[in-house]
Order: sequence, then C-alpha cells, then structure tokens
Amino acid sequence: MSLTVALDATPLIGNRTGVGWYVHGLINALASLASAEARSDTIELRPYAVSWRGQGELKKELPEGAIPTHHPMAARPLHFLWRHTQGPVIEHWTGQVDLIHGTNFVVPPARQAARIVTVHDLTSWRFPEMCTKAVLLYPVLVRRAVEKGAWVHTNSRFVAGEIQAELNISPERIIVAPPGIPDLPLPKEDTQAREKAAAHGISLAGSDTYILALGTIEPRKDLPTLVKAFDRLASVHKKVRLVIAGAPGWGIETFDQAIAHAAHSARIVRLGYVTATDRTALLAGAAVFAYPSVYEGFGFPPLEAMQMGTPVVTTKAGALPEVIGDAALFVSVGKPDELADALRTVIETPTVQYRLTTAGSERVKQYNWPKCAQHTLQMYRKITT
Repeated sequence: MSLTVALDATPLIGNRTGVGWYVHGLINALASLASAEARSDTIELRPYAVSWRGQGELKKELPEGAIPTHHPMAARPLHFLWRHTQGPVIEHWTGQVDLIHGTNFVVPPARQAARIVTVHDLTSWRFPEMCTKAVLLYPVLVRRAVEKGAWVHTNSRFVAGEIQAELNISPERIIVAPPGIPDLPLPKEDTQAREKAAAHGISLAGSDTYILALGTIEPRKDLPTLVKAFDRLASVHKKVRLVIAGAPGWGIETFDQAIAHAAHSARIVRLGYVTATDRTALLAGAAVFAYPSVYEGFGFPPLEAMQMGTPVVTTKAGALPEVIGDAALFVSVGKPDELADALRTVIETPTVQYRLTTAGSERVKQYNWPKCAQHTLQMYRKITT
C-alpha cells in the first residue's frame, strides 16, 4: 500500500529538545524503511515546518528521499486560524497527501487527508502553571482536532490513559507507538563540555565523581529539588560535584535562587546547552544520572544514560515507571531528602551500581527506531484504510 504522508518537522529546527530527537529518529527510520522495502513507493514523506524564519533550515535536517515543502508557513497566525477555523488546509503547502502527522500537539486541518496528532504528555492540562503561553494553547488545538476526527498517537500507555479520560475519546482512536532512543555519537576527547568542565576542575573521563542532570532548565524538571538534594549529599561527600547541562528555558529564577542559597554552590557546575557529542561525554563520565522531573510522558534522558552504562535515579512521575521498569532507583516527586539518599546509595554501593547498569543495558534494547518505524507505518495504514 503506497502512502504519502505530510509530517510536521518543525521540531528539527534550532536547538533540539526531546520532541526534536523524536522527529529526527522517526523521519530517518521511516526513510530507511521505505528504501528497504521491495516497493520503494511504500511511503513518501513530505515534511513541513510551521516556521517563518526556520523554513530554510529544514532541508539540511532531512534524510534523502524526504521532500520538504518550500513555501514558508508562519506559526503564530496559522495556529490562531487553526484554533478558530478549518483553514487554511495543509494541502495548500504540501499538495495532495493521504495522511497528515502532527508530531507535536498540532495537526493542521486538511481537505481530504486523514489526520493524527502526537500528544507527548498532558503537562499543559495537568500543570498549566509550568507552561509557557504557547504550550497552554495545546489543549484547545488537540481538542479541536479530535472533535474534527483526528486520531491520537502517544508514546506511552500512561499518557494514552490520560488522553482517553481527558478528551473522552474512544480508546480505539488512540494509538501507542514508543520511540527509539536518540543516537548518541561516540565520545571524543576534545569536546566543548570537557573544556568547560575542566575549567571548573572536573574530569569527564571518570576520575572525578559527579552527578549529572541533562535537559532544558524549566519548572517541570524540578532542578531546585536536585540542588537541595545535592547540598545534603555534598556535606557528606566532600568531593562530589553536580553538573547541570541544558539550555535555560523559562522560570529559571527559582533554579537560580536554589543555587544561590546552596551551601555548596561552588561545587555546582552549569554548562548550558551542549551538543550531542558533549552529551555522550557527560553521560559516559557521570557517577549517576539524576532526573527529578515532576511529570513525564516518556523520558529520553534516563534511557540515554542507561545506553552509556550510567546508573539512574529518577522520580515516580508520569510514564517514567512504565518506560524505565526496574532499571533505576525511584523516589517521590519533590522530596530532596529522599533524592539525596538515593544518590548516596548509588555513589557508595558498587552492587547497586552493577544492578542498575545491567538492568539499564537490557531495558534500552526495548526501544529502537526500526521497531518504531514499523509500528508507525502500521499506525498510518490503520488510519487510512
């Protein structure tokens, strides 16, 4: 069955977040799947970007065979129109297609094509105080799409259950297809992260003990709780450091205040946004990866840490227990004492380190992009038949 799919590739533009890595992995896996099929026309991808300034950057981010749209699309006015009207239809930019996949909460209206929208989590429903103005528009856009017949895709059974309850949608119209894990390049000796860390007296080669947090700094990640937990741990472990790598998002003032009030703030290192190569180096050298999130619909970073053989401590938040299984130490959300105890247990106990790294190496085998592409193609066919 030949399919032409318009797919939102906007998250590929700019600094890549978790959604960007999902879209990157999915597009490349679908392109590889299409080229491997006996019939090369099994699936034709027509990525589009709802971005006025970033439209020109899209082509260089796409695999061979994906045909991007060339006409610019302005995000703000289009999102306004899509919230209130059934136009303009996506075919104006992509031409006639069989299916539209809105990969990040927004699926445009269509003339005839089937539609599916990926809902990564329900943060804007559950924790509106932790969202930007743009993210707060997602509930309206998703609900309108569902009311007009769109299907819903998500990455975890946990979020699927939340969607069913929140949108009162038939479970048959919600499809769970987990992603793979972002590909991490091999670590190098000469990375920016190594240079930045060295400036703070930290070696990423494993000779120094540091706890790593990785990701955009925003309220949902609850890094202030991690700072408090580290402060407790640092009073016992005189040489351990906390390394935080990630671009500043919004609501960063609370995080800044937590560091300012920490007794051991001199041992907290902030590296800012890091490249994929830097991520690999940081993950490979960490004694433990900390992920104190308030809520997650999936959670790439803990799996990336496991991929690099690093033990993980995380919260029992959202889909994390489903995704990670028994391959991490779990703590309650917002409990610095509990988090500090778990981090200390990992750092001090070789048997716990071994158990977590062994379980982690097995857990990551469940998530790969070829499997994701197969499930996604099955999802596309189900919707269009």
